[in-house]
Amino acid sequence: MTHHETSGRPVPSPVAAPDTDTDLQKHCDLCGRTSFEPVGRLDRKGRELHTAVCTYCGLVAHAEIPSEAQLNEFYASDYRRQYHQEITPSDRRVMRAWQSGQRILRQLAPLIEDDHSVFEVGAGIGCTVKLFELAGYEASGIEPGGGFQDFSARRLHAKVEDRFLFDLPAEPAHDVVLLVHVIEHFRSPRAALQHIHAMLKPGGRVYVECPNLAAPFARRNKLFHFAHIHNFTPTTLIGLARRCGFELLWRFSTDDDPNLQMLLGRTDSLRQEVDPDGYLQTITALSSCSDLRYHLRWKYIATRTKKLAGYLREYLTAQQYVERLLQVCNEADTHAQVHPTGRHQREARNAA
Repeated sequence: MTHHETSGRPVPSPVAAPDTDTDLQKHCDLCGRTSFEPVGRLDRKGRELHTAVCTYCGLVAHAEIPSEAQLNEFYASDYRRQYHQEITPSDRRVMRAWQSGQRILRQLAPLIEDDHSVFEVGAGIGCTVKLFELAGYEASGIEPGGGFQDFSARRLHAKVEDRFLFDLPAEPAHDVVLLVHVIEHFRSPRAALQHIHAMLKPGGRVYVECPNLAAPFARRNKLFHFAHIHNFTPTTLIGLARRCGFELLWRFSTDDDPNLQMLLGRTDSLRQEVDPDGYLQTITALSSCSDLRYHLRWKYIATRTKKLAGYLREYLTAQQYVERLLQVCNEADTHAQVHPTGRHQREARNAA
């Protein structure tokens, strides 16, 4: 493969960053180098999308990075329609989001304090924010996607505002920040993590969940799409976190899980070194695709069977499931107007 220098026009992310278009078109967001190799020219739907890997650190990203204005417009107006075919979330999507939020709450609750404030960037439907609120935490978030944000605020009564990350002051206001399938959408994940570092109180934590580029896959042309501007392996995600003043506290996933799930801790030190094996690890992962080997894995067969059974269950039960959870949210909202503190919410939940 020949080296490719990123240049030219911009391409899209769910959060707005400082205007550094020129730098981002020339430098890797992780290590700052300018030497790249192409690893893809089409997205998962067969449309033109040039993707490149940094030949120094192994971070994979669009060969051309979109401008912040493009990204903000894309996420506010087009993202949900193009990728979810929905403006207002369906019952099935709400059910999935609620169950995902339950998993995240179970994972994090033993690792954070009862009085911690939790803030989600790119909160989507708002299920995770609401679940942390129902568990007694001070929970809120932001979501720029109109219909989903409206659902979270109006139907779930979740404290989710229609804003972008860089609209928020870089002041220490939160104990925990959640980035659930969001970091890959930023035009500069590094700028986003640096901004979040400033938003966290001393000792604050960030939970990051995103697709794992190092996980087994069938075909490389199914990996990339326009909305995912950056693609992370465990090595590149941890490396980026360390360069932005975070340390790895806990991993909830393995190297071959389809999604990375990590809890990061805020520190006062920045580690400038980059893993010298990052590029080799990325290239090895990208070269390991095999249709037959992927589909014959026992883990794939078990996961696929479970997923198909889950689809049937969703079709049969999603409407009733969502009706029940909306009732819970309405009752909690009524109760909160009488007992507005997280402590009273927790007492009410335990009493129930």
